[in-house]
Formats: sequence, structure tokens, C-alpha cells
Amino acid sequence: MSGFVEKPEPLQVPGLVHLHTGKVRDLYQNEAGDLVMVASDRMSAFDWVLPTVIPDKGRVLTQLSLWWFDQVAELMPNHVLSTELPAGAPADWAGRTLICRSLQMVPVESVARGYLTGSGLLEYNESRTVCGLALPEGLVDGSELPAPIFTPATKAAVGEHDENVSYEVVARQVGADTAAQLRQATLAVYAKGRDIARDRGIILADTKFEFGFDGETLVLADEVLTPDSSRFWPADQWEPGRAQPSYDKQYVRDWLTSPESGWDRKSEQPPPPLPEQVVEATRARYVEAFERLTGTSWS
Repeated sequence: MSGFVEKPEPLQVPGLVHLHTGKVRDLYQNEAGDLVMVASDRMSAFDWVLPTVIPDKGRVLTQLSLWWFDQVAELMPNHVLSTELPAGAPADWAGRTLICRSLQMVPVESVARGYLTGSGLLEYNESRTVCGLALPEGLVDGSELPAPIFTPATKAAVGEHDENVSYEVVARQVGADTAAQLRQATLAVYAKGRDIARDRGIILADTKFEFGFDGETLVLADEVLTPDSSRFWPADQWEPGRAQPSYDKQYVRDWLTSPESGWDRKSEQPPPPLPEQVVEATRARYVEAFERLTGTSWS
């Protein structure tokens, strides 16, 4: 069992229809048929949405996504139409709300990996493969791969695990042409992001994208290259063979699995609230990632 510790009641806003409450984002539709996407400060880990929020997290995710959409615009169109606050929306939505075109979403998590860690490392240790792709012997946690790889996953409902799958499974699910487009777009956007991050002293270890179709055109959607969707490591502390310091929510995962939390991940009990020092340290990591990547201060 997993999911929300306590699922929030959707806010009712005149002129907007609530469509979905996800792990982090709340989705509405306006009278024009466009999507209104609001990034909350909720934090998820191990398929649970935690009872503690991280202040400013939703704004950091939104503003960083907007910055990245601009950086990769020459490679891929994106779904953003406007950042204006809908009439009647609460003031707290400012800076965390996007008006987006409605797309026919592709039901695949498009993951690019340039380094071996996480679920990819677990599979590699068992079979020397990741999503069916053979990798050389001798790789360890944090190893840079010979070349970035496309390692898709099936999208899961809140509280369920995304499942890593092979490229062939994706091709059967969405068609060979769409699968090829997903792979090409994923690796191209990852490469651009990796190079930009590297220039700023950050390793983009892996990341996931979501895509949808606007007619025949593949469009980059949801969030892009944020600490929620990516593993960011400080380049000057990179040391293969161990877990890497990170700018993502690994800090929260590490606390939850530590004796200090008192939580058994294998139990059906929800995780405990995060202590104040973990909240503050997590917020600081998100803000530092924003500032180092964009070159601008967070305010």
C-alpha cells in the first residue's frame, strides 16, 4: 500500500474544472480547454506523497522548467502557453502555475541515463543490462556510461511503481515511429541539458521526460530537468563507487531509510513527517540547483 498519506482536497476556482491531483501537481482545465497546471510544495518518495511540504518547491520546479524550456526550444516545442494567473486563482498560485496546451499524452516515462545509479544500477548488478541494453563489465554506482542510453518506463498511477521496460515493449505499446521519436527527443534534450549543467559544475546523471502529441507534432510536456525529475550531482564531488551527493530529493530518501526516521519502507505504514532540519536542507538543495543552473539568485 502506498499513495497519499492524506490526499488534499482540490481547491475549487471559478472558471476552472479540477481534473486530477498528482503526486506534486494539481491539474485543471479552463473554459478555453487549456490545461492549468499548478505545482504544489508536496514531496514524494518511495511512491508515497509525504505529510510534510517543502516551502518554495513548487515555484522552484516551475521556474526552473520554464528556464529549461527556453534552453531546449531549438530542439523541441513545449506545451506552455502562458504563465499568467487565471482570474480568481489564489495569490499562492503565482509563480507555480502554467497554462498549457492540451496534448495527447504518450503513456511512457522517457528516461535518459548518462550515469549508472538507482534502479539502473540494481538491474545492472543482476544482469549487466539496463532495460535490456547490455553494458560493459566493471561499472559501479556513479559510473559514467560509455554513451547516454534511453531507458523507458511505463507510467504508474499514484502509489504504484513505474516499471522499467525495454525499447521493444515501448514500440509495441505506442508504435515503432512514436518510440523512435521518443528515443531521439529524449537523448537530444538530455545531451543539451547535460552540457549546460556540466558548464555550471553539475552532473546530470539521469532524467525523465514526458511527451505528448499536438496533432502530428511531438511536444515536451510536464516539467523538464528539475530536481524532481532528474539526478543532479556536484561535479567536484563525483566519486564512482559510492552514493553521490545530490541536489535532488535523495536527501529525503536517505533520511526516510535511516534509523533516525524509525520507518520501515517494507511495511504498509505511511512515512513519518520530515523534521525541520530535513525540510530546510532539502529546500536549500532545490534552491541551490536553481541558482547554479540558471545563474540567477532565488528570491
